[in-house]
Amino acid sequence: MENFMRSSEASGAGALGFRVGMGKYRERLASPNLAIAAIACLAAGLFVVYDAARTFELLEISQHSQWDHLAALVARCAAALALAALLVVLSRRHWQRDHARRDSYRQLASAIPMGLACWTQSGQLIVCNENYRRRLGVGDIEPSYYQAVNHLLAGGDMVVVREDDHSRMLELSRQDGACLLIDERPLGDGTFMTLVTDITERKRTDATLDTIRQEQRLLARRYHEEKLKAEAASRAKTNFLAHLSHDIRTPLNHIIGFAELMQHETYGPIGDARYADYVQTIKTSGERLLTSFAAILDLAELEGGQKPLRQDIVLLDEVLATIAKRFRPETQQGDIRLVIGPASGAVLRGDRLGLTRMIGNIVDNALRFTRAGGTVSIATYAAEDGVVVEVSDTGIGMSEERLAGLSQPFALGDATFTREGVGPGLGISIARAIAELSGGRIAIDSAPSLGTTVAISLPIEPAAAELAAA
Repeated sequence: MENFMRSSEASGAGALGFRVGMGKYRERLASPNLAIAAIACLAAGLFVVYDAARTFELLEISQHSQWDHLAALVARCAAALALAALLVVLSRRHWQRDHARRDSYRQLASAIPMGLACWTQSGQLIVCNENYRRRLGVGDIEPSYYQAVNHLLAGGDMVVVREDDHSRMLELSRQDGACLLIDERPLGDGTFMTLVTDITERKRTDATLDTIRQEQRLLARRYHEEKLKAEAASRAKTNFLAHLSHDIRTPLNHIIGFAELMQHETYGPIGDARYADYVQTIKTSGERLLTSFAAILDLAELEGGQKPLRQDIVLLDEVLATIAKRFRPETQQGDIRLVIGPASGAVLRGDRLGLTRMIGNIVDNALRFTRAGGTVSIATYAAEDGVVVEVSDTGIGMSEERLAGLSQPFALGDATFTREGVGPGLGISIARAIAELSGGRIAIDSAPSLGTTVAISLPIEPAAAELAAA
């Protein structure tokens, strides 16, 4: 209480009102015209009594001028009464104007959603609305400014938010958890007003936002830490695979090379004919293992950004022709039709070898899971911002569960109907990585026993523009 009153005195707001700058508000006097009227009536009465006494004295001296003196007395009384009546009328008009002004203040205050109170310089209440009474908890009484301040201080802790020569803003934290913002500022007619705003919900919202911001900072820090760990793990994986590539590829190449020497009997016959079959098995197994390991290493490099793709102008029809030529022996051996759609004339910007491998992996998977007598077709369609390469087959298809698993590397399909077994299950993953690095994406639609359709969307416009300019 003492601290608040000292602050009030320092800022000019206390039981004596709110002072602004170096000047002081004038005392609000109660109805000056009414006081003047009362004094005038009293003076007129005294004057009439005095004049009457003088008149009677004169009458004793001079009886002969009696009527003249009485006429003068009546005239003076009439003038005094007229003056008093005029002052009473003026005082009543002033009271009516003041009453109307107070009514307008009350109507204006009742329309304000905040608590509002206006005070005289002496701290007397002029007007306040119901919101102010409810937030102050004073009921129907009309408290003085000093009583209102004491009532507020008794209900919680007051903190000065802002204070200068012209206004003051305070924040009251009540014991029931409510928070009020009190704004005091002067008016132009020597009075000052108090605005009380309930900011409890805003405080709670600010506290919630602060908690959310702290959680976001914590999550961002954890994300950054996990990202650093993931990047470190990715670098470690890439380095490990790079070393492993040398440690595995070199022996495999030796095995495959020696198998070829033995197969060709470079240094003489190998003897029993069964050894020739063994040598062929060794060579085939080594090549398959080398291919699988190369796929694992390529996926690691693509996902880790260690294998950047070239940005050349590529004719899509030439890529499809290369793929058809590559898989012709396999389709003939497996009695599968490979159908290439009409030429599209599409021009892409990307890595020719990467695009060939991407589409080739999709076609290879389609051939693996298509029975003899089935069909694998490749078609191209113009899109709004590029071209779509669609690879469809009449194979065994996949369920929704198996389809969802294709987003994970090393996800193997059902090998029941494969002719040569499956690799490490990286064909789709490598194709997806190449498509994303090329600015495209892959979508897969499949159903059991109905086949699978893989759509590859690739950008086309930038490359086509450059080719036209050349």
